[in-house]
Amino acid sequence: MAQPTTCPSPRGLPSWPSTRPGRALRRGLSERRLAALDAAVRGIAAVDSVGRVLQLIVDRVRELVGAQYAALGIVGPFGVIDQFITSGISDEQRARIGALPRGRGLLGLIIREDRSIRIDDIATDPRRYGFPPDHPAMHAFLGVPVRSKGQSIGNLYLTNKPSGRTFTESDRRLVEMFAHHAAIAIENARLHEEVQRLAIVDERQRISQDLHDSIIQSLYAVGLSLEDLPELMRHSRHEGTARLEAGIDAIHATIRDIRNFILGLTPEMLDEADLASSIASLAAEFQGNTMIDLDTRVSSELPEVSPATAAHLLAMTREGLSNIARHSGATRASLELEHADGALHLTISDNGTGFDVEAARGSEHHGLANLRSRVDAMGGTFLVTSEPAAGTRLEARVPMNGRRQPMAQAEAVDGK
Repeated sequence: MAQPTTCPSPRGLPSWPSTRPGRALRRGLSERRLAALDAAVRGIAAVDSVGRVLQLIVDRVRELVGAQYAALGIVGPFGVIDQFITSGISDEQRARIGALPRGRGLLGLIIREDRSIRIDDIATDPRRYGFPPDHPAMHAFLGVPVRSKGQSIGNLYLTNKPSGRTFTESDRRLVEMFAHHAAIAIENARLHEEVQRLAIVDERQRISQDLHDSIIQSLYAVGLSLEDLPELMRHSRHEGTARLEAGIDAIHATIRDIRNFILGLTPEMLDEADLASSIASLAAEFQGNTMIDLDTRVSSELPEVSPATAAHLLAMTREGLSNIARHSGATRASLELEHADGALHLTISDNGTGFDVEAARGSEHHGLANLRSRVDAMGGTFLVTSEPAAGTRLEARVPMNGRRQPMAQAEAVDGK
């Protein structure tokens, strides 16, 4: 086998095969670029806002290949660019340039042909459309489609390399790999926003159902009871006065229900406070809007939880207290949140009228389904115990490691 040639070693240093430094250098460059690609992909993968992920994609791809400018053009249904996100250009420059490009020239060529294009100098390319006044000078160019489900949803555009260099085939392959992950991130962000939109629709439907089933029906009943009040007053002032007083009492009760309903819609309060403080604030608001004595016990040693877990726990507390205020007829209630055995334990109970858990399938008990779905989302367990005239107890156990933990009697009591 032929032996590789060696390079002379200056100053008496050991010699080495001439093929090794080149390969090692290329391997090192390749590993660094793949590491940069991995970091860029990780940076966009967890973002769930479409606007944020689009800007992050442009910023990351510009850093990835060392381009001076980068842009992402999102193509609308008629093949025209309807969003154009840039990186490397200031807001003042964007304002001076004016309207966003519509997809003519080289940008339109990539849209129509749906393929990557690499050009040494677009200033001399006959396919260029030209730049508007105040547009920065651009020369080396690389354009790569961003495809999702077999269709192009946009294109990445990169221009100018340091010291007038051009984009290489290695740059093209790297950006194409990044574009594949960028498409996934865009679709994930769009799906997340769609889920959020549907959640808002569901919440509106829930609010409408709650209003119809309680407050609107109560007001309708009061209105019916007072319709014949003038006639009743003419025949029996005593009965008319009693009817009027009953109507006033019903209106006051409805006002209380409205306050409790508003309590149930209180937004999450975790932006500026921790979980314990937020739950304490919610408990104080509950007591301020009801005549129910609430015993609140929140551990002072709660571990740090993710924002999603904290939001779920706060929403569950809000839902549980709101249900007590609106449905239980209780005079006393308790709220407890503690950390034990690697899990958070949330317990809400009351001394109200209670209900048959097995029979509670009507719309007035949809709150239990909401609670159960939140606990499921956190990998926890949920237990409801209640009997007519004996009060209700809700227990949720949320494991800190995200693994479901068994709860005694959960299967027997609430396993349907």
